[in-house]
Amino acid sequence: MRIKDWISKKLGIQARVRRMIKCICSGEQFRVDEIVSSSESLATRDYSASGYSSRAGEMDTKVDNSNIEEAESSLRESGYLNYEEARALLGRLEFQKGNIEAALHVFEGIDVAAVTSKMKISLSRRCEQNRRRSQSDAAPPMSMHAISLLIEAIFLKAKSLQGLGRFEEAAQSCKVILDTVEHALPEGLPENNSIDCKLQETLNKAVELLPELNKLARAPQEAILSYRRALLYYWNLDMETTARIEKEFAVFLLYSGTDASPPHLRLQMESSFVPRNNIEEAVLLLLLLLKRIVLRKIGWDPSIIDHLSFALSVSGELWALAHQVEELLPDVMEIKERYCTLALCYFREGEHMVALNLLRNLLNHRENSDCILELLLASKICAENRMCIEEGITYANKALSKLQGRCGQMASMANCLLGILLSAQSRSVVSDSKRILKQAEALEVLETAEKIMRERDPYIIYHLCLENAEQRKLDVALYYAKHLLKLEGGSNVKWYILLARILSAQKRFVDSEIVINAALDQTGKWDQGELLRTKAKLQIAQGHVKKAIETYTHLLAVLQVRTKSLGSGKNLQKNRANRDRTLEMETWHDLANVYTSLSQWRDAEVCLSKSKTISPYSASGWHSSGLLYEAKGLHQDALVSFRKALDADPTHVPSLISIACVLRQIGGESMVTVRSFLTDALRLDRTNPSAWYNLGLLYKADATSSLLEAVECFEAAALLEETVPVEPFR
Repeated sequence: MRIKDWISKKLGIQARVRRMIKCICSGEQFRVDEIVSSSESLATRDYSASGYSSRAGEMDTKVDNSNIEEAESSLRESGYLNYEEARALLGRLEFQKGNIEAALHVFEGIDVAAVTSKMKISLSRRCEQNRRRSQSDAAPPMSMHAISLLIEAIFLKAKSLQGLGRFEEAAQSCKVILDTVEHALPEGLPENNSIDCKLQETLNKAVELLPELNKLARAPQEAILSYRRALLYYWNLDMETTARIEKEFAVFLLYSGTDASPPHLRLQMESSFVPRNNIEEAVLLLLLLLKRIVLRKIGWDPSIIDHLSFALSVSGELWALAHQVEELLPDVMEIKERYCTLALCYFREGEHMVALNLLRNLLNHRENSDCILELLLASKICAENRMCIEEGITYANKALSKLQGRCGQMASMANCLLGILLSAQSRSVVSDSKRILKQAEALEVLETAEKIMRERDPYIIYHLCLENAEQRKLDVALYYAKHLLKLEGGSNVKWYILLARILSAQKRFVDSEIVINAALDQTGKWDQGELLRTKAKLQIAQGHVKKAIETYTHLLAVLQVRTKSLGSGKNLQKNRANRDRTLEMETWHDLANVYTSLSQWRDAEVCLSKSKTISPYSASGWHSSGLLYEAKGLHQDALVSFRKALDADPTHVPSLISIACVLRQIGGESMVTVRSFLTDALRLDRTNPSAWYNLGLLYKADATSSLLEAVECFEAAALLEETVPVEPFR
C-alpha cells in the first residue's frame, strides 16, 4: 500500500470515529455501511435524552485522543466498532471528565452478560492459539483490543458505583471481571505477552479493588474470599501489587474482628500448611512479606514488623518473632529498633537478663541519645530483679531528665517505675530510719505519677494502691482499690483480689468474701483459680475450715479439668498451663497445712505427695513437710525439711522463721544463731508479725537481753497482726 493511500485511510478512520462519538452523544443514527446497524445506534438516544452528556458540538473539541486510538485499533482489527465498544469509549470519556453519573448511565447500556460470554471464548481461544503457536483455529469472536476496552468499561462502572456509594453493586460489577477471566483461563493468566498490557493493568486494579469494595459493603466474609482469590489464582500481578494485597489482607485478619474460616479444600495442596484461624493466616502472610524484604524483592516496610509483633505476641510466639528479627540483614532494620524489639521479646518470654543486656548494649552507645522507651523498659526489668535496683533507679532518673516538658504520659510512667524501684530499695534497707525515708519518697513519686497522668492508668493506680497497703495506710489503699475496679469495670481478677486482701487486713472478712463471690459471679470458671484460693484462706481466717477444704477441692477439680482440656504443645496456652501447675502445687500445700492443723496426718501426706509430682524441689513444699514433721514432734526431720526449703529458696521467709522456732525449742544452738534467722526474715519482710513475735520470745528467754527489747518486739507483732492480710499484698 502506498503511503498516500495509507494516510487517506487513517484519516478516514479518525473521521468516522469522531462522527460515531458525536452521533452517540446526539442520538443520530449511523448508516449500515458506516459503523453499526440502525437498530443498535437507536439505543444510544436514551443517554443524550437524559441530559447527562455534553452537547454534540462541544464533544467534537473535547474527545480524548486515547479514545480515538482505541477506536482505531478496533476498527483496524475488526473493520467495525459495535454498540458496546462505542459505549465503553464514551463511558470512559465521561468518567475521565468526572461525570460519574453520566458515565454510569452509559456503562449500564452495555449488555454485560452478552459480552462476557464472548470474552470468555475469545480469551480462551487466543491463549490456546498462543500456546500452540498456530493460527489455524477459528478466529475468536472478539479482538484483544475489544476485550480490553470492555473489561475496562466494566471496571470503570464499578468505580462509578463506588463513587456513588453503591458498594454492593460495585463489588458485583468488579466480580464479573474476575469471574470472566477465571472461567476463560482456569489455570491462570499466561506469562508471555499474549495478554494486552492495558488488559493486564485493568485486571491488576480489579483484583486489588474487589476486597476493598466488599469491606465497604460490610461483607467481611466476601472480603476474605476475594483476598484469597487475589492471592491464590495466578493473575500475573507484579511484586509490589501482591505485597500490598498481602499486607492489607493481614491487617484485615488481625483487626477486623471477623473470624475467617479456613481456605477451601480444593485450594489446599497435599502436605501444605493450612491456617486454622485469623492469627495464623496473618502471620503466614507477614512472614512471606518479610522473606521478600530479606531477598530484596520489595522495599523495607517497618509496619510489617509492627503487625507481626502484634500477631505473634497475641499468639504467644515471641520466640518466633525474636528469631525473625535476628535473621534480618543489618541494614534492613535500625539497630535501635532491632535491639528494642528483641528486648521486648525476651522480656515477655521470661529471659529478663538477656533483655537487660541487650538494652545495656544499646544505652551504652553515645549515639543513641533519645532512648526513652528503652530506658523505661530497662527500669521495669530492673524493678523485678532485686540485684539491679540501683541500676534501675539510674535508668528511671535518666528517662525523667529527658522527658522534661515532653510527653506527660511517659513522664507519668517513668515516675511510676521510679516509685516501684524506690519501694523495692526500701525493703532491702536495714536501718529503720532510712527505710521510712525511702518508703515516703516512693509514695511521693507514685503520687506524682498519678497527678500528671493524662488518662487514668490502671498500672499506676495499682502500684499506688499496693504501696499504701504495704505501708498499712489501709483507708487510702481501699479508696484506690475501689477506684481501680470502677476504672476497668471489674474486668480484672487481680483488682478484686487486691481489694479482698485490703479488706482482710482491716479484719472485714465477711466483706472480703462478698467481694470474692462477686468476682466469681463475673468471671469464667477457667479464670477463678486465684479467687477460689483467696476465698479458702478467708474461710480459714473465719474458722470455717470444712468450707475451706470444700473450696480447695473445688479449685483442684477446676484445675484438673482445665489441664485435660488444654492440648499439649500449644504455645498459646503455654504460660497459662505453667501458671495452673504452680497454682495447683500451692493449693496442695495449703490443703496439707490445713490437714496438719487438724492432725489428719495421712491426708496431709497425700497432699504433699501430690505436690511433689508437680515440683519436688519447691520451697513451700519442703516447708509444709517440715510443718507436718513439727506437728508430729519430729523436730530433727522438720529441721531437715526447713533447711531444704532454704536450699531451694534462700529468701523463703516462713522457713527462716520455722528454723528459728525449732532451734529455740530443741536448744543446743546459740541465741545468736537463732536470732540471725529471725533478723534475716525481718530484713526480707519487715511487716511479718510472726518474726517479731518469735524475736520477742527469744529476747524474753535470754537473760542477757533487755526486757524492753522484748516488749518492743511484742508491740510490733501485735500492731502488725491487726493489719496482716490473709495473703501478702504482693
